[in-house]
Amino acid sequence: MAIAEQQTQATSDRSWHSIVLQTLKRNEISLIPYVPDRVLTPLIKNLHADPFFTTFATAREEEAVGIVSGAWMGGRRGAVLMQTSGFATLANVLASLAVPYQIPLIMFVSERGTLGEFNYGQSLVCRTMRPVLDSLALEHHTITRLDELEFIADRSIKQAVTTQAPVALILNPLLTGGKVFDK
Repeated sequence: MAIAEQQTQATSDRSWHSIVLQTLKRNEISLIPYVPDRVLTPLIKNLHADPFFTTFATAREEEAVGIVSGAWMGGRRGAVLMQTSGFATLANVLASLAVPYQIPLIMFVSERGTLGEFNYGQSLVCRTMRPVLDSLALEHHTITRLDELEFIADRSIKQAVTTQAPVALILNPLLTGGKVFDK
């Protein structure tokens, strides 16, 4: 009975954050360090509430990448949650750790700097994120629609693990609703 109830709940709760959580769980990704972000808050709260996951905040994105990298070397799978501006700090750790040591680093990046962004710094970082990923030859996907999220996230995680290469899943405001700017 409990399994049937879980399946019913999973199919009826089709929010972007519930899809990400279920996809992580299905792919045995249980370690989730993150840098706090308002857009990712529903996902972060649900990860904390689920005993399957070890979820905690880090001071910087590079710290989260180091934790997930060490976990992979110890036999555990992890993913990092961050926003676009935090990604801007990662070029060195990606080029010197994740790529050469073949760490299947799963990055979920809430996208800022587009679609009504008021902060010019966020806009600059947003415009540089994809070129940086391309220059490091890292797989990345921008997800804009709920109906494509599960397929892209699931397949990207599987590919990252089997090829032992990082992947960035960029969660566009069209998917998440973005950051709400209070007046």
